[in-house]
This record gives sequence, C-alpha cells and structure tokens, in this order.
Amino acid sequence: MGDVILTMKDISKSFPGVKALDRVNFELRRGEVHALMGENGAGKSTLMKVLTGIYTKDTGIISYEGREITFHNTHEAQEAGVVIVHQELNMVGDLTVAQNIFIGREFKKGFMIDDRKMVQESKKLFDELHIDIDPKAKMSDLTVGKQQMCEIAKAISHKAKVIIFDEPSAALTEKEIEDLFAIIRDLRAQNLGIIYISHRMDEIKVITDRVTVMRDGTYVGTLITSECTKEDIINMMVGRVIYEDPKTHSMVPKDAPVVLKVEHLNAGKMVQDVSFELRKGEILGFSGLMGAGRTETARALFGADPKQSGDIYINGEKVTINSPEDAVKHGIGYLSEDRKRFGIVVQKTITENSTLATMEKYMPGLFINKGAEKAVAEQYIKELDTKTPGADQLVVNLSGGNQQKVVIAKWLVRNCDILIFDEPTRGIDVGAKNEIYKLMNHLASEGKSIIMISSEMTEILRMSDRIVVMCEGKKTGEIPIEEATQEAIMDKATRDIK
Repeated sequence: MGDVILTMKDISKSFPGVKALDRVNFELRRGEVHALMGENGAGKSTLMKVLTGIYTKDTGIISYEGREITFHNTHEAQEAGVVIVHQELNMVGDLTVAQNIFIGREFKKGFMIDDRKMVQESKKLFDELHIDIDPKAKMSDLTVGKQQMCEIAKAISHKAKVIIFDEPSAALTEKEIEDLFAIIRDLRAQNLGIIYISHRMDEIKVITDRVTVMRDGTYVGTLITSECTKEDIINMMVGRVIYEDPKTHSMVPKDAPVVLKVEHLNAGKMVQDVSFELRKGEILGFSGLMGAGRTETARALFGADPKQSGDIYINGEKVTINSPEDAVKHGIGYLSEDRKRFGIVVQKTITENSTLATMEKYMPGLFINKGAEKAVAEQYIKELDTKTPGADQLVVNLSGGNQQKVVIAKWLVRNCDILIFDEPTRGIDVGAKNEIYKLMNHLASEGKSIIMISSEMTEILRMSDRIVVMCEGKKTGEIPIEEATQEAIMDKATRDIK
C-alpha cells in the first residue's frame, strides 16, 4: 500500500429525525482495496454519498490528494477522479456499450457525434482491463456480469484515482466474480485506491487489504484483513455474536399435512417436469447453481410466468393458477429476489406498501380508510421490528433489510399461508439476515409454510427442513436436512452438467 489518498475525519450527517452519520472516520491508501462494512442502515452508503457530493456533510473534513475538498455533485467528484460503481447499474439498454460508457461526454466530429471514436476509445479501455466485450453490442444483450464490467470501464474512462464498488458481486455468477476480482487486483497494481462495500464475508477475506466497520452511523474500527477472522468482523458489525450453525433436524411433525403439491410442472426450458410437496410449518429449501431454474419454478407456480402443463393442489384440492392474482386468492405470497422491481414501490410509504396486496379491504368505497391502513402498518412495524421513524416513512429511505420486512408485512397483512421467499437475504447484512431468519422460523412455528430459494449454501443448511435440488431446469434430488451436506447438495446441483 502507498501513501494516503483520501481521509474522512469526524463526518456527521443528519436527516429529519435520524442522525445517519456521527463523527465517522475513514482512510484510503493508494494501491489498497479497503472494505467498508456494517449492517444495513449502518451509514456506509450515506458516507459514500457525502464523499461523492450527493449529500452535503454537516460537520467534518474530507482531504483528497493532500488538500481539503468538498464535492458539490457527482460530476465534480468524477472530474477529480472519485467514481462509484453502483450495485444497481445505471446503463441505458437500447444504447450500445460505447454510447453508454461516454454518455454525456460524447466525442464530436463537427456537430455530429463521433461513434467511431467512442468505439475506439471503448476498445482501448477494455484492452486495458483485459475484458472481451464488443463496444458496438447493445447493452441490453449483455449479461449482468458484462454490464458490470462496462460500468468499471466507464469509471476508468474518468481517469479514476479512487473507485467505490457498491455490492459489485450481488448479481454475479462465481465465474464473473473471479473476473471482477482479477480486474480489481489489476487496478490495485496500478496504484488506484479502491473502496469495496459488500456483505459477503468470504469475499472480504479474499480481495481486501483492510476493513473499516461502521455500526448505527458511527465508526467502530479498522482491521488489517489478513490479521482478523470473520468472527472479529461480525462482532464489530453487530456488537453481538451471530451463530450460523446448520439445522440438524427437521422441525416439522411427521404427520404435518401437505398444504401444497406440485406435479409435473413444465414452463419452458428452465422448468421441466418439476414435482414436490410442501408441508404445514415447513421451510422447504430450493438449492442449485445459477440458472438451475429455481426462480422460474417459483414464478410459474405463482402465475407470474405462463406454465405449459402440470397440476397444483392446495390442501388436497386441485387449483388453477394462471396469474399472481389467482395465486394470492389461494393464499400464496411471493417475495421476489428483485424486491425493488417486483416487491415494493420505493417512492411510497411503509403504510401504502403494507396494504398493496389487500387494497380492497381498506377501500370499501371510493376512499381509502387511512386510519385502518396506518394501524395495520404500525402493527407489523412493531411485530417485525422494522427500523423506521414511523409508518409514513418512504420505503426508499429504509435499509435493504427493512425494505425486505415491508415486503413480508405486505403478505402477512394478506394472511398468506404459503410464502415463497426468493433469495430473502440478498444484499442485506449479517445482522439483518439473522433477523430475517428468526422471522422465518417464527412464521413456520405459527403454521405458515415457506419455500426458500437461496444461492447461499450456509443459508440453505441453516434454515431448511428439507432441500429440493435443481439443475438445468430439472429437479435432481431431495434431501432431508438430517442427511444434508454441502457435498451432497453440490453433487445433485451438478448432476446434469456435462
């Protein structure tokens, strides 16, 4: 690691009713990958928004390249070489890769945009990063991983000296994560300073040099990655010990009734002849590699995607589900892996989101019964321990874990007996994960039945009573939790891969 390129000292920032940052410190060196960690709501994103000029700090000093600075917007930060690669990609699907990289900074030939020059410059950037992407390709035709690489190339095109990666691997495959790490190591070798925000503890140990931990808007401390353990970091993040022991036996009584039976479900290439049963009070884990067909199976079951054939029985009675509306009427709720796209309306309040699936109940006539609507939202804020100043808070202002609780509240208000949790803890921290796990166990103990789709092996082993494994659109096995190991699951998850 080289000399210090960035220092943030005693940074504070308040919003109405919330002190988001309280005298936070952070330091970054050239040629360093420095992890910024903390639970959702710890203040990581707020600190980075203060750095890049999205928010104005209330107090504190930011020093960059040896001089005190304050960026007033992201454009100023980019011009100075401080660039953020967002978790949610800011790309325009209908434009080419080259057009996306230089959007707003297009090369001109007279009055005309010089597309040829943009393609040439994009190619240089990709060569520098050892990335094989066609600059003329349409952005929407690329995988999420390739789109992420384009975001990195865009950051480099700003002559970046500091790059902030915000949850960069959340939607990537294992191979794409390896490619990402190769690029980050190359950038580190070029003496760039890299801030790496992630909840994935294993990644932190592999790719970072130091770790700074935040909790409840405050600075907890900085560790050298090679000299600390995963448990050290977790304890600093949450201030308590989090146990991740796998479940050793099923919590479901042997005589528990079957509440959902799916027979020979087919829905395109990704759902081929899938059959399974779900019992009352059971957490049924769905495991498999990326592209195994788990989400597609859930969406076909929920009526979000059309199915070609197959039978669905609820409490022994055959039902027809051709739409999400049909599924909801039959008591099925679906928490999508992409909660911001399918689960919540982020610019609406907690109250409005909590009653989205039951609006007819709160709108008996022309007008919404605001009092009853708010009362039920406040009931579930309390029951789920959602961290918020109140029910009128916009969901966009909540952390990822608390947004997930709002989605769960929506289906609990609807009183769904069957809940599909698709990647329930994606993008949320270890402390919030623990809360979601407790909540799922509580729901199961009350008789709710849960299908849990997860790409995290530890999560599958910790939560499931039974595990269904899929590979390339087919069910390749079913394992009772008593017999489940990572090796047994991976054997079935790769069974049909040639």
